[in-house]
Order: sequence, then structure tokens, then C-alpha cells
Amino acid sequence: MSEEKMLGTVILEGRVRPEWIDLNKHMNVAYYLLAFDQAVDLLWEDKGITDNYISSGEGTTFAVEGHITYQRELLENEPYVITAQILAYDEKRLHHFQRMYHAESSVLAATCEWMHLHVNPEARCVSPWPKDILQAFAALADEHIHLPYPQEAGRPIKVPQPMNKRN
Repeated sequence: MSEEKMLGTVILEGRVRPEWIDLNKHMNVAYYLLAFDQAVDLLWEDKGITDNYISSGEGTTFAVEGHITYQRELLENEPYVITAQILAYDEKRLHHFQRMYHAESSVLAATCEWMHLHVNPEARCVSPWPKDILQAFAALADEHIHLPYPQEAGRPIKVPQPMNKRN
């Protein structure tokens, strides 16, 4: 296998746990999502969206959309790394992209694209990011400006000839 360059900011490093293995003897799809979600939590913590911030009632985030692509199997006990890339943000939203790599070969194993909203937990409605958190996302986005836009981002799921389009 050829080594690939890992793109983005490293957020999480881990190993595929035995309980994450399915009958196909590779990491089950549910655990890719778990690992990506754990990386989101670490990214949030690093940017000021901590347990204290959330429990104080100042704000929280809701995932409103996500899309995973599976590109290479990960087997039991294999090491992985998850990176993050900011694709876009505004005063209430963050569109970001994660890549999961095999930690030793740097081969891309999976990707996850997210849209998160900042939410006022009491009113249960979308609200602006606090300035310090918005500035933290801006700084990270500036670090990522040189990265290529991921080919997997925004990609639809489809069969080339859907059943309702066939003759």
C-alpha cells in the first residue's frame, strides 16, 4: 500500500476495539460513526464547547446532517487517526469534514461530512455562536484554506439509473 498524506488537523487517535468487529471480521459501520462523533466532541472541547459551556446553558450544538463514506476496511486492533477540516461556517452553522486514516499506512479508511448548528438549549432554537468560539473556528478555517476541497463532500447517494427512471 502506498502512503498517503493525511489532510486536516489531527483530532483523535485510536485503535479498533474487538467489540467493534462484525461478522465480516472488520469494523462495523456503527463504530465508524461513534469514532467520528468522539472526534467531534474533542474538536468542540478544543474550541470552547466544553461540558461546562453546555451544562451552563450558554449553548450547545446539534448535528443536523451527516454523510459517511467507507473507503477501506479497518480490522481489529488496527490504529486509526481522525482529522478535521473546516469547509464553511457562519454565525450559526459549521460545515466540517473528517477523514479517518489507517494510522500506520496513512491510507484513507472513511470520511464523514457534518453540518452542525449552534443552539440555545433553553429555547431549543438556533442561535449565534459566541464570539470566542466563532473566532476559534475562523482561526482553524484559516489553517485549512490551502487544503483541497474533499471530493466526497456534498456527494449524493444514487444509483446511476434509478428504478423510477428505467424504461
